[in-house]
Amino acid sequence: MSEEKIGFIGLGNMGHPMAKNLEKAGFQLSVFNRTAEKAADFKERSIVRNTVSDVVKNSDIIFTMLTNDAAVKAVYEEVLTQDISGKLFIDMSTISPEATNDISSAVKIKEAGFLDAPVAGSTKPAAEGTLIIMVGGDEKDLQRAKPYLQKLGKHIKHLGENGKGIAAKLSVNYFLSTIYQGLAETILLSDKLGISRKDMLEIINQSASGSGATKVKTPLLTDENYDPAFALDLMLKDILLAKDAGANFPLSKTLIETYQSAHDDGFGKDDVIGIIQYLSKK
Repeated sequence: MSEEKIGFIGLGNMGHPMAKNLEKAGFQLSVFNRTAEKAADFKERSIVRNTVSDVVKNSDIIFTMLTNDAAVKAVYEEVLTQDISGKLFIDMSTISPEATNDISSAVKIKEAGFLDAPVAGSTKPAAEGTLIIMVGGDEKDLQRAKPYLQKLGKHIKHLGENGKGIAAKLSVNYFLSTIYQGLAETILLSDKLGISRKDMLEIINQSASGSGATKVKTPLLTDENYDPAFALDLMLKDILLAKDAGANFPLSKTLIETYQSAHDDGFGKDDVIGIIQYLSKK
């Protein structure tokens, strides 16, 4: 077992199973979540802390997995009030490149390390420890983090300095947004033409057009059950972040318009492939 003490802040749909994998691996773990109930099942084997500051004071390496820029900034404002010299922070949230660079600079000024390490994969890979982790930051910090990251993901890709992990994540999610809208439109077309969803998705998944993205959404489309593995609102957030980062392409306007309209019509809390519900109404 490593002698380093691990902290994990943010136990949402992704953070909870990720922190559980660190707990199962036997690391000394402290956790914090703003909604305390989400930390309840860590009490037996880990330490549930009452504040962000408590986690930071009692940890050497601190993971953060939060929803958006505002949530991440709020946590790091508290972090930066403390002596954090020698600690390593690993932010696995999907936020703007600007926020990532501001936070990494502020952390480094206080003589701590920082990695941006967002992930590809939703709740099932998070639970299985098979995420793909895209890392921006110093090589020495990555080597220190690797024993822990390896419990969270099946592939760790170092892309360069701070901000490069986020850049890769926004790019891959932009691509996923096109896949999911295209898949939804294709299924609606095959519905109109009298092909069952089961048959159409089998053809897609067995053909060159199939992918991990289409396969993971197949049960949701056939069952018409859109419980969120990755919520539509989160995809909308990431498309808008990609736009702000420079995505100004023929599809960009259409994607933003569709996902925004789906949110406005009340489908934001459903899984991202639930965009089919908005498109079918339209």
